[in-house]
Amino acid sequence: MSSIDFTDRVAVVTGAGGGLGRTYALELARRGCKVVVNDPGVSRDGTGGDSAPADQVVAEIRAAGGEAVASHDGVETEAGGQAIVATAMDTWGRLDVLIHNAGILRDRSFAKMGAEDWKAVLAVHLDGGFNVCNPAFKVMKAAGYGRILMTTSVSGLFGNFGQASYGAAKMGLVGLMNVLTIEGKKYDIKVNGLSPTAHTRMTGDLKREGLPDVSRDTGHVTAAAVYMVSEACQDTGVIIHAGHGFYGRIQVAHNDGVFLGREPTTVENFAENWDRITEFDNVETKPTLQAYMGLVYEKSAR
Repeated sequence: MSSIDFTDRVAVVTGAGGGLGRTYALELARRGCKVVVNDPGVSRDGTGGDSAPADQVVAEIRAAGGEAVASHDGVETEAGGQAIVATAMDTWGRLDVLIHNAGILRDRSFAKMGAEDWKAVLAVHLDGGFNVCNPAFKVMKAAGYGRILMTTSVSGLFGNFGQASYGAAKMGLVGLMNVLTIEGKKYDIKVNGLSPTAHTRMTGDLKREGLPDVSRDTGHVTAAAVYMVSEACQDTGVIIHAGHGFYGRIQVAHNDGVFLGREPTTVENFAENWDRITEFDNVETKPTLQAYMGLVYEKSAR
């Protein structure tokens, strides 16, 4: 395969002042991309602020001969998202790539979680997805080209104790990805999801027993992220899990389903068929809502 190249492309990477976002920005720049390094420099729980993290990554890129500019706007507001995209447009007049990587954590068991912590996490991850993707999508639609990468998580895809807000936000981004995948096809806008695992500030206090040393190597995740926002990647609506040198696809699946008749069924009849309805031996995946509903209509017509 030919080398993955981003010459003349412009990217926005949110949360790029450290961790995975930093490695995405550095690798994109190394491959010729002009990069908006976005990071308000908040702490892991979203409090505070510091311009240094984004500025330092920009300095690294420029020292290596690349082009980059810092953005210190927060993704949690509509104005912030618009300002981030405007930074790319005002500096280089285009935007080809968006990686929505920004995130915070406020882990609590659900019974102990307050509304403030819930809203703060969703504001950055899920609202942030809208706030930055909406203006970016409009720019890409007008240009007839774009690559968007959402950051999801196994905490949402499969669940994880103490991460109700984080998991809900990350699954919300999957829903956004699915819709933008459909709406972007006509304009060559590919929208995919990445579920990363790496040892960064976000996961610094998690237990590491049993994990290999490569869990500290963010490069395993970076390779997937950079390919998925390249022109070479022609797939869309795909979720990839990357970490520890392992890569795999995660996808919503369904079973073969059961048709219980044209007349409304009783609660008792539904209960009697529960095992048939919920069995997951005959698993299928459908790439679109229409394909799945086609199966439903087909069974109903029998």
